[in-house]
Amino acid sequence: MTTEMHPTRWGDPAEAAPLPQATRDLVELALGVRDSPAVEHAALPPSGISAEVLAELRALLGDDQVLTDDDTRRLRTRGKSTPDLLRARQGDLSDAPDAVVRPATHADVRALLDLAVRHRLAVVPFGGGTSVTGGLVARREGLAGVLSLDLCRMKALRDVDLTSMTAVLEPGLRGPEAEALLAEHGLTLGHFPQSFEYASIGGFAATRSSGQSSAGYGRFDALVVGLTMATPQGTLELGSAPANAAGPDLRQLVLGSEGTLGVITAVRVRVRPRPTIKVYEGWQFDSFAVGADAMRTLAQAGLLPTVIRLSDENETALNLASQSDVGGSAAGGCLMIVGHEGVDAELIEARRGLVTAQLTRLGGTALGEERGQAWAEGRFHAPYLRDSLLDVGVLVETLETATFWSNRERLYGAVKAALTEKLGEQTLVLCHISHVYETGCSLYFTVAAPGGETPLETWQGAKAAATQAMVDAGATVTHHHAVGSDHKQWFAQEIGPVGVQVLRAVKRELDPTGVLNPGVMIP
Repeated sequence: MTTEMHPTRWGDPAEAAPLPQATRDLVELALGVRDSPAVEHAALPPSGISAEVLAELRALLGDDQVLTDDDTRRLRTRGKSTPDLLRARQGDLSDAPDAVVRPATHADVRALLDLAVRHRLAVVPFGGGTSVTGGLVARREGLAGVLSLDLCRMKALRDVDLTSMTAVLEPGLRGPEAEALLAEHGLTLGHFPQSFEYASIGGFAATRSSGQSSAGYGRFDALVVGLTMATPQGTLELGSAPANAAGPDLRQLVLGSEGTLGVITAVRVRVRPRPTIKVYEGWQFDSFAVGADAMRTLAQAGLLPTVIRLSDENETALNLASQSDVGGSAAGGCLMIVGHEGVDAELIEARRGLVTAQLTRLGGTALGEERGQAWAEGRFHAPYLRDSLLDVGVLVETLETATFWSNRERLYGAVKAALTEKLGEQTLVLCHISHVYETGCSLYFTVAAPGGETPLETWQGAKAAATQAMVDAGATVTHHHAVGSDHKQWFAQEIGPVGVQVLRAVKRELDPTGVLNPGVMIP
């Protein structure tokens, strides 16, 4: 059975560890500490759905698939952004859904949408609950209640086409579950975001997710060749060929739509042979700028490895300090992780040799495989550290963006300056690049600052300043975390008034009563 995430923390508490004393001492020296325990078992507002509507839902799905108990509703309240966690830790679960419904088929989803339209119930699709942008908080105004449409029963691998190298996956599959099913056929999807252990296939599609191996496998939207979506107006079936010129690509309209246009019930994805060889290594560069130029050179030469990520000076120093037992360290500079995966040893070695030669020529110093292996082993554990820091009153959050290579340095400086100005000179701002393209890259920032008496308000002001800095610098407000409700006002600036009109028109056509994740994404 899939492990549920803790309602006020990330992931499985059994996987978490208290803040080591040495780290706590360092944090106390730099930022100060202030024990901030979370409220346990906070009260929820009662379900507002009438007994008659609940009876209709149960007649449709079965009594055990319509849940209104506090424990289940608590686990479907909001996502896992720091603001989400701060509210939950303070005992605020006011956004809890009125009921959790668990369809098993596309037909169930269609019937649920019809019912929701008749009774004016908001429908929030739920996969893994890992949203970090307010994507699971529906606006209630004008509606009779909120349903969390939990896709946990839709977990089939429906089809594998070994000739075309595609597979059809249902949306409720968590990352590890999808990989396990594909592994039985010697395949992999190759999509490994930091949320991999809990995020779902439907969530990957609905948010245009990008994984840590995107250099080798591609973003999730690049992996999708077809999909099925249930809407209040009917079923949308998309993807009859690997490519076409039959008008605009409606698949791209569905991808990233965050449950506001319909509920994704199946995704046909490109798959690859499951790698039997995985080699991760560390490299050192004198500066973030030099390392970024090396990444750009590899991308534009068509020599990207499966994994490539570069930490700036601050992130490198913190990583090295926390991994003092790992060999191959070097003083100063920036740490790059390079990973090579595949099934053909000769091809991997040949490509690795070319990448090694280029990185050496571009100023890199090879640190060996220990640093790379340390990253690979801990790649999904960073969110647990955030919980430990929140426990001692340190405000920790991430935000990300992307831009063209020529604008990278300007954007990097602008976001850091905005965060420092809002949070104070004591603020620690870390950054890395983990998704690269021929024309540009993403920048992923981690911020740590004293939380003070009002950490939620403190972060909201900093987030607003940093996001506005992204827009003013001509960058996107999100590379892979989606829009949710948190980014809406800046998303409107990014796409402009005509873009907003287009999205609103599509929303009106597919969801005329406005029951699909109201208040999310659509400006």
